[in-house]
Amino acid sequence: MLQITLSLEGPAGLWKDRPGILPSPTPLTLPAVIEAAGTAGMDFIAGAIGGGLSTAVGYPLDTVKVWGFYKGVTASVLTVSMISSVSFGTYKNFLCAICKLRYGAAEAKPSKLDISLAGGAAGAVRVVLTNPSEVAKVRMQTQRNPHPSITSPQPVPKPKYRGSLHCLKVVAKEEGFGGLYKGCSALLCRDCSSSAIYFLTYSALCDWLTPAGKNKPGFLVVLLSGGFAGVLAWALATPMDVIKSRMQTDESEQHKYKGLIHCARESVRKEGAKVLFKGLSLNCIRAFPVNMVVFVTYEGVMRFTDHYTNKK
Repeated sequence: MLQITLSLEGPAGLWKDRPGILPSPTPLTLPAVIEAAGTAGMDFIAGAIGGGLSTAVGYPLDTVKVWGFYKGVTASVLTVSMISSVSFGTYKNFLCAICKLRYGAAEAKPSKLDISLAGGAAGAVRVVLTNPSEVAKVRMQTQRNPHPSITSPQPVPKPKYRGSLHCLKVVAKEEGFGGLYKGCSALLCRDCSSSAIYFLTYSALCDWLTPAGKNKPGFLVVLLSGGFAGVLAWALATPMDVIKSRMQTDESEQHKYKGLIHCARESVRKEGAKVLFKGLSLNCIRAFPVNMVVFVTYEGVMRFTDHYTNKK
């Protein structure tokens, strides 16, 4: 059993065996840490780890959509673990609450409706936390950096946004607090619907592909189910993702769009309905490996937790 010992003795046993000050060193076992976090807390932790590992897989493909490859990477690195943590943690806790309310036990088998409702709730909570970082990411990715002119002696002007945090500061100053939540309506529609289908698809595929008699899906089943869940979710989310990005790049001096419906209508009028599916193929290509990593990591951490908890 993995064991970590925290020693508080200090130099030459300064604090050792001195009643009323500090106790003698006590071994802190991994199951004790897991127990302290609790089942509900471990879902947040497992989601964060899964999201963090998936960043290396998905970020370059994500930025290709708006031709900025690694621009805005700071915002993504700082928030992707939090997003995944909130998503998985909120989903699981909402699902347990729904099952307890409907069936009298949090461990009861949920229905497809229960899973969809919990997934939608996770998407809604996620929007509140992530919309500002989405604004920063899109603005950084679409920003055109000035280039020096051979014929002009004038110094090259600095880019408007010098980093993700600076971008948020500028947006808040120029557009107010509401600027940080620009595109929120589109993001809410995108994340609530896609999150519901995301968890529902994963759950349904795991149930379908897991052989009778086994209570947990195998490694390959988790990989395939997670990958296909991600693809289906993004197929549903892409139209709103396009609208969301256009609304968030609409800066204060432009005001091209008056809202979600106006943005969608103007985009379709000028570029045709196909504009709503711009980036669909790239989204789906990105979604499969990213969500394979997310789910297999999440399941691995949770099973690791269960193993050590039960072993204790």
